[in-house]
Amino acid sequence: MKERVVVSWSGGKDSSLALYYLLKDKRYTVDSLLTTVTEGYERISVHGVREKLLEEQAESLGIPLRKMYIPQQSSHPIYKERMNEQLKQIKEDGINTVMFGDIFLEDVRSYREELIHNQKLKAIFPLWGRPTNELIQEFISLGFKTVTTCIDTETLTDKFLGRHINASFLKELPENVDKCGENGEFHTFTYAGPIFTKPIHLCIGEKVNKGRFHFCELV
Repeated sequence: MKERVVVSWSGGKDSSLALYYLLKDKRYTVDSLLTTVTEGYERISVHGVREKLLEEQAESLGIPLRKMYIPQQSSHPIYKERMNEQLKQIKEDGINTVMFGDIFLEDVRSYREELIHNQKLKAIFPLWGRPTNELIQEFISLGFKTVTTCIDTETLTDKFLGRHINASFLKELPENVDKCGENGEFHTFTYAGPIFTKPIHLCIGEKVNKGRFHFCELV
């Protein structure tokens, strides 16, 4: 019997590629997507994408969506409390495995594994240890389409915001910026690719200055 998995889903390129690998792995079956949404904003936390676009993604993927709501300016204890509630529900639903799209940040992986193991669940990381320059090239070659929705202005300028990730984008990235933005340099929204039944139609709107982090409106 295949192992049921809940996917930690940000809506961006890394979780999309990790899901692609998971769907090809005959050991697993995908139960649902788990996404953190910020209350009041009704947007994917950190990525800043509207909840409606998240729902369209899930519909195109044909996978049920679980939402974890956190308050604006959420503290670490509140996040941990809400996540533990979700993980307990996942366990009660008879699911023992959660997938994450992390690539090389050891501290992030350790934090996730601690949360997961505390609930007697298992964490899997399909992309772990892969060179990010290879991953992003594979992502593009597979036909995935993604756009940057948030940038960290300590590493990138607004010219990289609201951009489709392609060869030109990668060529323009500063040498100190990871090709997958694994250090938080940029975040994305994936709107088409081999795992979707249909593309999500969107328009790139205004750029919003939130201090250190700038966001691009997708409508």
